[in-house]
Amino acid sequence: MKKTIRDVDVAGLRVIVRCDFNVPQNENGEITDDSRITSSLPTIKYLIEKGAKVILMSHLGRPKGEANQKFTLAPIADRLSLLLGQKVIFKNDPKVVSEDVRKATENLKSGQVMLLENVRFRKEETDNGKDFSKELADLAHIFVNDAFGTAHRAHSSTVGVATYIPAVSGFLMEKEVEFLGNTIDHPKRPFLAIMGGAKVSDKIPVIENLLDKVDSLIIGGGMAYTFFKAQGYEIGKSIVEEEMTDMALALLRKAEAKGVSLLLPVDIRAAKEFNNDSPSVIYSYDSIPSDWMGLDIGEKTIKLFKREIEKAKTIVWNGPMGVFEMPNFALGTKAIALALAKSQGTTIIGGGDSAAAVQQFSLSDQMTHISTGGGASLEFLEGKVLPGVATLQDQEIK
Repeated sequence: MKKTIRDVDVAGLRVIVRCDFNVPQNENGEITDDSRITSSLPTIKYLIEKGAKVILMSHLGRPKGEANQKFTLAPIADRLSLLLGQKVIFKNDPKVVSEDVRKATENLKSGQVMLLENVRFRKEETDNGKDFSKELADLAHIFVNDAFGTAHRAHSSTVGVATYIPAVSGFLMEKEVEFLGNTIDHPKRPFLAIMGGAKVSDKIPVIENLLDKVDSLIIGGGMAYTFFKAQGYEIGKSIVEEEMTDMALALLRKAEAKGVSLLLPVDIRAAKEFNNDSPSVIYSYDSIPSDWMGLDIGEKTIKLFKREIEKAKTIVWNGPMGVFEMPNFALGTKAIALALAKSQGTTIIGGGDSAAAVQQFSLSDQMTHISTGGGASLEFLEGKVLPGVATLQDQEIK
């Protein structure tokens, strides 16, 4: 178990917090979804209440180590001020840390909040440069990592800073590790994993790890066609990774050897063009016409997958069942999301497109846990130790 902010006395101390404020914005720089900001509020509010001097840091977009005002955190500071009900001091400094910034942090009063400029304005950030890590650490007495979404990156603001000052987790990080770690290692059974998305290659380590843990595994989305191809079925113009067919067969054999029920679609919704308005027809998985492409799962598959979901006590879902961005090919993904919403079991959504789909269908509040980290949650599900978690101090065993 890792130490959290509950385990340290922060009163009167400067606390630097790594958040994940990498939020979507429109062409005018206006925030279109602030869920990543609101996810960090419990940690920030706790520190304010305990009398800490709070310094926040985050990245936004990919400025590639340059001070590009397109990626400034100024809109984040404005939104945070509204959400917290108090002024968030923002230092729009291209150096992120400068003499002016250092003086501002030294002048902070207990309960005040300050936000640094985009840490990726400094090239050293993604290189985990020692000098930049030390500059960040020198601003504070304690480091709090509450950015699970970047915990798989060994950067200055996620790992390097912990080299110089004590590091503990925030509430969001704690929640992520608890659900993605403890729930998967000690699940209520039956334990079901649902894997979707376009590429098998993105999910192979996850599937291999989960096959040692789950009772059943559903594979849908674009990756299903690689499994069909591997078994010699006609998949038409459907997306496929030819180089992954041998691996797909190996995964099928491993599932059988371990007694894991691996379910693939039994029918698919196909169209001639990758277009929402292209007429669609449902075909059996083994009879897709050569000039058609699968874009969603069919009605029989939806019923099959829903029955498996109803039996499960723990469900992890990562990856859509089809091209859910197109309304006419979102039926399968929506049906799975609705089935999870009705489930009496523990439902964990593994970030990324699955989280976006659940939000799109207004079902977020009906899930047990929605991960804020796409890449981080995948690596966690692979069984990897995340650098941003590993650097946190361990709790003392009593």
